[in-house]
Amino acid sequence: MNNKDFITTLSQRLGYSPDETQRMVDIVIETMSDHFQEDDSVTIPNFGTFEVKKKMERIMVNPATGQRMLVPPKLVLNFKPNASWKDRIKNGGTE
Repeated sequence: MNNKDFITTLSQRLGYSPDETQRMVDIVIETMSDHFQEDDSVTIPNFGTFEVKKKMERIMVNPATGQRMLVPPKLVLNFKPNASWKDRIKNGGTE
């Protein structure tokens, strides 16, 4: 599903125009991004939690050359689904 399909489906379900729906989705994503910049986690009830985690510095070996390289620490966005979603996915999408 691409963005256009998502916005079309969402706008039909909510009863808003696609332009209004796109603006609402943009505002939600922008608000979430603001919280990620502050290292806050964002929890969506009955769905899951998005959180920023720090990956520590590590040593990596290039398999082609055998050369060891230092990979600097970095921040990554992590998603932890709600337990009910985990079960749903395990069972092939059925509850």
